[in-house]
Amino acid sequence: MNFIKLLSVFTLMGCSVVFGADAETLPPLQAGRSPQNFEQMWAGFDPRAEPLEVETLKEWEEDGVVLRIVRFRIGVFKGKKATLAAIYGFPKSVVGTNKRLPGLVQIHGGGQYADYKACLLNAKQGYATVSIAWAGRISAPDYRVSPAEVKLFWDGKTDDPAYKLTTDWGAVDGYHAPGRNPGNQFPSTKPAAWTLDTVESPRNSGWFLCALAARRALTFLEQQPEVDPDRLGVYGHSMGGKLTVMTSVDPRVKAAAPSCGGISDRDNDSPLFRSTIGDDVSLKKISCPIVFLSPANDFHGRIGDLPAAVNEISSREWRVTCSPHHNHQDTDEFEVATLLWFDRHLKNAFDFPKTPETDLKLETSDGVPLITVQPDSSKKIVAVDIFYTQQGKAGETRFDREITMHRFWHHATPTESEGRWTARLPVHSIDKPLWVYANVRYQLDSPVTGAGYYYGTYTAETFNLSSLLQMVTSDELKSAKVRATLKPSLMIESFENDWEKEWFTYRPSEWARTTHKINDDLWKAPEQAQLAMKIRAADANQLVVLIDGYAAEVNVIGGEQWQEVVLSPQDFQNLEGESLPGWQNIKQLKLSPAERLRPKRGSKKKARIVGKNWRGTNPEFRDLRWQLPDAFKKDAQSSILDFK
Repeated sequence: MNFIKLLSVFTLMGCSVVFGADAETLPPLQAGRSPQNFEQMWAGFDPRAEPLEVETLKEWEEDGVVLRIVRFRIGVFKGKKATLAAIYGFPKSVVGTNKRLPGLVQIHGGGQYADYKACLLNAKQGYATVSIAWAGRISAPDYRVSPAEVKLFWDGKTDDPAYKLTTDWGAVDGYHAPGRNPGNQFPSTKPAAWTLDTVESPRNSGWFLCALAARRALTFLEQQPEVDPDRLGVYGHSMGGKLTVMTSVDPRVKAAAPSCGGISDRDNDSPLFRSTIGDDVSLKKISCPIVFLSPANDFHGRIGDLPAAVNEISSREWRVTCSPHHNHQDTDEFEVATLLWFDRHLKNAFDFPKTPETDLKLETSDGVPLITVQPDSSKKIVAVDIFYTQQGKAGETRFDREITMHRFWHHATPTESEGRWTARLPVHSIDKPLWVYANVRYQLDSPVTGAGYYYGTYTAETFNLSSLLQMVTSDELKSAKVRATLKPSLMIESFENDWEKEWFTYRPSEWARTTHKINDDLWKAPEQAQLAMKIRAADANQLVVLIDGYAAEVNVIGGEQWQEVVLSPQDFQNLEGESLPGWQNIKQLKLSPAERLRPKRGSKKKARIVGKNWRGTNPEFRDLRWQLPDAFKKDAQSSILDFK
């Protein structure tokens, strides 16, 4: 029997003795009444009170970094101990010295893993990091715990060669995707056999349990000899973003960086949930410096909630960084904000510029709104960009997912004068709101390398800082006598000047680009239209045009001549071989060398690649447009002129 299996058996044998002697972590309900607010929910919990009982399951070194798989005690719930698995890493150079490092708690998102790469790359930047496996999943060399291994752990199959120790929630269920109990709904406050309380209670929710575990991870950090307990930070993505906000209420947190979460969970059906676990409840208790990484099209941390979140925190030290068009992931100049924020507030090693000041003027001589941006010029400014949309919706909820993910952001190119950048914001309707913000891109003194949202390694040479989103209602536009001056166009994209500002990619080094322009009223396809464009490439290749999961494959001839491409809805097919029904309600268009067509939910078909690797130099494009047969051109032109 190997060491881990032996340790597991020993632990299981010892549980019956230890558990009976340990007091409950959380106090019992008073008169059977559940906590009704933040203070009552956390009442009686002291994250430092219980021993950690740390186990080291594996230790190794990589690139001058000491890395360990550890488990430590979360608490005792319903008479059973719960333990949290995690990866811990720090620079080997501090061993045997008196040097203390800032410590970070890294919290993974839904479906993700605790990952050693976060600990490894943070250590190279001078941090000790604990990446917590609240869902039980772990990714490390020779210690991978996927959902299959988590189930082996649940089932106690210690003789299976793949068996590994991981997070054990004991009598409660803080796991996610999947939960240990098939009926477990992670956010739910409802009582069940696996919940702590027998009445509806916020202490039944996986959110509360995992936030409690993250606060215990802070205790783990402050007890490590390499860590300065007065310099602790916390960050996480998606579900980890919400858990970052819930954990940052702990006074030991000196800096926080939630991404794609922690600002929008405000509309749960349960009034008890909203008054205890809703994002606004925890935000109001945060006093530490905090930076919000909020992509403009994120479905989980909706940018429309960002102004409220900033208004709710009690900290006056905050920043936001918002990538246009992106949904639930980012590129290096946005991701790097996390490390830079910790460098500023945990190491005093970086001077963060102030939030860009903006002045939005609605009343103008020509009825076109005007925005002026004054960025902090303490660092070298690379670019200033303005993004605005009329596809915002007041009070967006989780049911507005499609609106949130596919809204199109117009780019307005500003002109600079004496350190102020000014841009016109022509709108196409005064019956829709106007949302606008500015991005300022700064040069870094030297490149910064870190682990991104999904633990991919990035190296940033610039970083982005955003102004806070301004939201103007339709009534305000009308009151200011704003005029609708933008008109619909058959020309979707000329591919000239700053065209890429209105397209996006998560892989800037590759040429494929995506846009939501076809989801905007300005570029709605007329009936009977065909999609046309010109392409030129040095070598023969295959182009994939992708619209909402339907792909059209185009043979590119190659050579010096421009090739005309004309496509109908029937030319686009999904994985099942079904044609695109039409141009109505389409949302996203992508030009790419190859794409993976994915099955619909519930389908047993396997994903399939269309297209292939691109050969030679990148292609050039011109005149992406809606093209009409001659018989329909007059009617279509009349419709455009009548547009309001």
